[in-house]
Amino acid sequence: MATALTVFVTLQLLAPASAPNLALPGNASRVLALKQSWAKGDVIALVRHGERCDRSSTLCMGPEDGITVHGESVAQALGNEFRQMGLAHADIYSSLLTRSRQTADAMFVRQVEAQDWVFNCRGKMLSDVLKHKVPGRNLVLVTHSECMDELESQMHVPTETTFSYGASLFINVEGASAQPQMLGYVETKDWNAIVPPGTLPTGHSLEASRF
Repeated sequence: MATALTVFVTLQLLAPASAPNLALPGNASRVLALKQSWAKGDVIALVRHGERCDRSSTLCMGPEDGITVHGESVAQALGNEFRQMGLAHADIYSSLLTRSRQTADAMFVRQVEAQDWVFNCRGKMLSDVLKHKVPGRNLVLVTHSECMDELESQMHVPTETTFSYGASLFINVEGASAQPQMLGYVETKDWNAIVPPGTLPTGHSLEASRF
């Protein structure tokens, strides 16, 4: 008869794993998979908005329901990272909330369309992202931590990860009928593990960032 410890270990091994931190050395193969999938336009990226003004004592950009000046600076640097990944074949949306729209404006040089489903996501986040994912084009959503948790939950991934401001969660969808696969997440401070420092594409100088 199996001991209680054996049963516990077996259950732990069979239990779904939480989203991997792509910055950890042991996840190099996942980083490679992310880059390959991104190049093919098979990635959905959920990005948490920048630092909230109403939960910080630092200078705000404007309205209290928006982000701080520091949050804007971090978002600008995060946008540089996504441009190094490549945005020529990407569809980008933000939620309608001020903090997400300000984050998207800071990240991207193009106008970003705001849509309600990027915030009102309870019970339907996975179906909505798959509905808006165009084959051969990456989908980037500037959203909220609860929507990132919602996506994990609907993919049967434990929602144990606390996503910091600006954290990016990546999933892979290889085709219209393919099952989404969790790739992992990266925090803003760890992007060097994903995209090593280098030269941005022409017209997107690092000098534009105030990170």
